[in-house]
Amino acid sequence: MTLKIISAAEVLFEGEVKSVTLPGSMGAFTVLHNHASLVALLSAGKVRYESVAGGEHSHDIPGGVADVDNNVINVCVY
Repeated sequence: MTLKIISAAEVLFEGEVKSVTLPGSMGAFTVLHNHASLVALLSAGKVRYESVAGGEHSHDIPGGVADVDNNVINVCVY
């Protein structure tokens, strides 16, 4: 899966991941390979992901929108 975390000013992360946990406005949720397509509002919190190369990482976000489609997760932060 490809994860892209972007803001209006910069690309915070772009790379291949095994899983992503997002701070949804109705609670955190995890996206795995072949997840159903969705669009979700995100609250302030941490985007946590496990990279294909190994290791867990996170980015603090103030909120945003996530789009999941065809094993690509686009996270647009405010």
